[in-house]
Amino acid sequence: MYTLKEAAEAVGMTKPAIFKAIKRGSISAKKDERGQWLIDPSELHRVYKPVNQSGNSSIPSLQEETVEDTHSLRVEISILREERERERRQLEETINDLRNRLNQSESERRETQGKLTALLTYQPNTEPKAEIVEATAKKSGLYEKLFGRGK
Repeated sequence: MYTLKEAAEAVGMTKPAIFKAIKRGSISAKKDERGQWLIDPSELHRVYKPVNQSGNSSIPSLQEETVEDTHSLRVEISILREERERERRQLEETINDLRNRLNQSESERRETQGKLTALLTYQPNTEPKAEIVEATAKKSGLYEKLFGRGK
């Protein structure tokens, strides 16, 4: 926790300016048992940027880390996009292959169904040939002559 003086030094401001920010409610702070203001550093830096020892408000090491992080994140994003595109192409190939198989299976099914229908509906000529009719008639007549009655 910062005291009022430490908070002012951390952000390059005066003690009265920090005290006014507390009174305005811009930053929250509490008093200790001796009546001194205590300010949480994260609360102070939420509103005011920290300064380094020379009073410059930039933090080079943090900026360098941010640039490195940004670069590594961009590389990672690029790799992930390439992976996603490769997976998308593989999925499209799989879908096309499955469609072709389905179409081929459907074509084979129709062909088989046509053959089965032809077999099931095949009805040969049911009228007996003339020679068979004559032979049956003769046999029948002979049987009657011999035995005197029908079958």
